[in-house]
Amino acid sequence: MNKPKVTLYTDGACKGNPGIGGWGALLKYGEHEKALFGGNPDTTNNRMELMAVIEGLRTLKRPCIIDIYTDSKYVMQGMSEWLVGWKARGWKTANKQPVKNVDLWQALDTEAGKHEIKWHWVKGHAGHDGNERADALANQGAASITRP
Repeated sequence: MNKPKVTLYTDGACKGNPGIGGWGALLKYGEHEKALFGGNPDTTNNRMELMAVIEGLRTLKRPCIIDIYTDSKYVMQGMSEWLVGWKARGWKTANKQPVKNVDLWQALDTEAGKHEIKWHWVKGHAGHDGNERADALANQGAASITRP
């Protein structure tokens, strides 16, 4: 059975770092699109970048071939360079420190393991349509959070 080919654009936003944050994900499959967003009242930009990818992947009901576009070098390098070492060291950095955001990295590792993924970095706020739309969704996620 052929796996569906999906494109996923993701972005995170934070008003203050830490502060109120939002994440956005735009999935495209053929002529179909699905826009997702959410937020958190007390978070960081990196956590929102990770959540965008995790939530985008969680919506997929079966294994897919996915092109993921992100403007987060943190997420891209984490998945393509750092993850193998972190796991080999029991979720410790090369300096033997605990990996920051380990809960989200583990969730992303689990979700990503279900698919064939190619990672793409795009410059943020540079007119890339998918990234601009994901950015708008992330800001919508942050705006959906009311201060306690």
